[in-house]
Amino acid sequence: AMHHLGVPTTRALSLVATGDQIMRDMFYDGRPAYEPGAIVCRVAPSFLRFGNFEIFAAQGDAAVLRQLADYTIRHHFPHIEDNGAGLYVSLFEAVCRRTAHMIVQWMRVGFVHGVMNTDNLSVLGLTIDYGPYGWIDNYDPDWTPNTTDAQGRRYRYGHQSKIALWNLIRFANSLYPLVEDAKPLESALDQYIETYEREQREMMHAKLGLEADVKPEFITELLEVLQLVETDMTLFYRRLADLEVCDDRAASVSDTELVAHFRDAHYRPDEISADDTARIGRWIRMYQDRIAHLGTSNLERRQRMNAVNPRFVPRNYLAQVAIEQAEEGDYSGVETLLNILRSPYGEHPEHADFAKKRPEWARRKPGCSMLSCSS
Repeated sequence: AMHHLGVPTTRALSLVATGDQIMRDMFYDGRPAYEPGAIVCRVAPSFLRFGNFEIFAAQGDAAVLRQLADYTIRHHFPHIEDNGAGLYVSLFEAVCRRTAHMIVQWMRVGFVHGVMNTDNLSVLGLTIDYGPYGWIDNYDPDWTPNTTDAQGRRYRYGHQSKIALWNLIRFANSLYPLVEDAKPLESALDQYIETYEREQREMMHAKLGLEADVKPEFITELLEVLQLVETDMTLFYRRLADLEVCDDRAASVSDTELVAHFRDAHYRPDEISADDTARIGRWIRMYQDRIAHLGTSNLERRQRMNAVNPRFVPRNYLAQVAIEQAEEGDYSGVETLLNILRSPYGEHPEHADFAKKRPEWARRKPGCSMLSCSS
């Protein structure tokens, strides 16, 4: 799914049932249960992660640390041609840029890693070590799929760019013995921030079908509007692409009618207050004005937006339903979901149910709302 969504990732080669029953305690609450055992095989150009470098830095083994860094450059960053300490600074700069790009793509599709420690971040900027991950349904920057992170929410959706920076600082500390100068490493960290902020802006412009002259306040207002009422992020952007913005009737359409266009994306559409309706409607009108100013046709804008805003993501509840079917020996749900997610930007009208917002029964159901490392 991540590969076909366009997110840098390691790949899944196979998933093989073992025939064994494995005891797992999903919520670590003393209620273990047996589950079907399986082995997943993943492939990547390399599974090197930040933590590999931390090991030798912590042990004070500069010789092996240098050997590891040289190996990494030789095999995975052969374009780096600096000498001496500059070699390792350039490596760090490249890792910073790749990490920034990966996090932006996570944010674009609503992916939450859930366990972003230094041993779960790839030096190649690939999504690695899928643990209790998830896709946000309703837009909530504070959501985490990880039960063990439920209190601190360190790895929550809206905090991922900052956690990546924290991890990069740890990686910089690991490379310091090879550089022995903090300033170039600090400059590379600044490049991470600059790269992330630039690509995040570009990503949001693309999701909205807008040019790059959008004021930050417009984006900020959108993200606040998405939280006024429980709004499904994936569905919202697809419905926004369907919005007719050059219609002659635009001025006569009420706020209620504008908000009703997004009914499928709202979890409680009948409970939206008049004040919230007015604020949502105001943002939609501002959006229509910007699109009209650009002069982009509805068809062209829709095609552009639908190329970056997926119709289908592997929502947690969809995965859980497929898992429960598989536990009964029926793998059809897994196969259907797999086939849909090979083209997540397509319409697939025959599978429209897979694009619907999370059903109410899945709001608190284990596996559908939160997971653990033993899920």
